[in-house]
Amino acid sequence: MPHRTGHGIGLEIHEMPYLVRGDKTPLAPGMCFSNEPMLVIPKTLGVRLEDHFYMTDTGPKWFTEPSHSLDNPFNYSE
Repeated sequence: MPHRTGHGIGLEIHEMPYLVRGDKTPLAPGMCFSNEPMLVIPKTLGVRLEDHFYMTDTGPKWFTEPSHSLDNPFNYSE
């Protein structure tokens, strides 16, 4: 898909930098992002999962934990 994987978030909601191939913006502590991978079957369906993270001195940390899996998105045990 010709769409980005995610983007910076802030007061404008969709902000630079975009998480897309070719963007060479260094990620720095304090930057916040939306991570939005998607699966699309053209003219049939599309699914986008959205999680958020921020950069720290030691790497990225999740604001929201990503789904465990498509079959078990909330990681429930039976």
